[in-house]
Amino acid sequence: MSRPIRAITATVAALLLATACNSTANSNSPDSKGSSARGVTADSIKVGGIVSMTTASGYSKKDTDLGARARFDRANAEGGINGRTIDYLGAEDDGQDPAKNLAAARKLVQQDKVFAIAPMSSVTFSGADFLQKQKVPTFGWGTLPSFCGPTYIYGFGGCMVPMPGGTISQTWPEGLKNVTGGAAGRTVAILANDNDAGTFAIRTYKQSFASAGYKVTYAKASVPATSVPSDWSAYTKELLRSDGGKAPDVVVSVMQTPYNIGLFTAVKRTGFKGVLTDPTDYDPGLLAKSATKQALDGIHVLLSFAPFESSTPAMKQFKADIKKAAGGKDVPLNMHMMTGYMSADLFLSIAGKAGKDLTVASFQKAADGFSDAGTMVGDRQLPRGRKESFGCGALVQLKDGAYRVSSPFTCYEPIPFK
Repeated sequence: MSRPIRAITATVAALLLATACNSTANSNSPDSKGSSARGVTADSIKVGGIVSMTTASGYSKKDTDLGARARFDRANAEGGINGRTIDYLGAEDDGQDPAKNLAAARKLVQQDKVFAIAPMSSVTFSGADFLQKQKVPTFGWGTLPSFCGPTYIYGFGGCMVPMPGGTISQTWPEGLKNVTGGAAGRTVAILANDNDAGTFAIRTYKQSFASAGYKVTYAKASVPATSVPSDWSAYTKELLRSDGGKAPDVVVSVMQTPYNIGLFTAVKRTGFKGVLTDPTDYDPGLLAKSATKQALDGIHVLLSFAPFESSTPAMKQFKADIKKAAGGKDVPLNMHMMTGYMSADLFLSIAGKAGKDLTVASFQKAADGFSDAGTMVGDRQLPRGRKESFGCGALVQLKDGAYRVSSPFTCYEPIPFK
């Protein structure tokens, strides 16, 4: 665990574990019905989630829980997994707080006795080491280093922020070529939050865009992660002069929606005519507010899954499942729903292959040889997904109050991470 974020995770885990009264809990102790696996009975599998439903910035991933519930509900309606239904407890809210993330993980394992955690969706994952040591299969969007390497932690799209020796997905820069007319002679500036995740993102995307042929003129993790700046001039001034005193062709933000609204609004006010892009703002719910819709108009958003605008059988099924889980209402779709849905889907797919005798050992054996094709995140393969992403994605542009595909869902060859 040489990376900074893992070191912080280990420190927080050690402090909290030292004061806990249940640190010796056996993760595979028999339950009341005599099963040899935690959370598994003759007719059910207990699963819980961890999601940042409330945050200091107001950004919420609460719909991740709805997405997971929708997929588990369909599995149960179809008879469950090898005769067992999914007992989904819902998601714990970690408030995007490291201490609460670990506390939620401990509660789900030691008190609720879950077999697995799906989804885990937060910008902090301080519970990762605990879950790995307790041998708890855990599923989420692999945008944190903790999803890259550990044997019990799975990214539904693979490892998106790899360790040295792994690979980097080229979906963003390669897809962006469809927007910029290629990379030759094109310049890119990248901005992220001043935290471990932001620092790692800068390191990753700086290499990714350069490898695709773009010239990276600016790449900094300098925006405070604790609060959204009220004045962006200090950032825009430096960023928009990074190409030898000129503005770059592309401004890349690796931040959440409240930050992107502020940054992109400030950049537009300077008269910037280039491309603005981020990996966050694919959320039709954002269109309900005119100010937000205006601030994000023209933005190209990276997706690591098929766009909702596609009409594949899998996408039609996803929409039907979400509507049913939402009580029959046509709710606006967003990427958080997809995160929960595909986290649950990967868990269910592996559990199905593990067979009737479901234990952590049989689950891991099934995972080590798992593969399938044509999903909404591309072709999935393990253990490959522990070191690299599945390399598939698309770009959509928010324009005139609607999202339109600006680069189709495609799979690209990853590059070695150095």
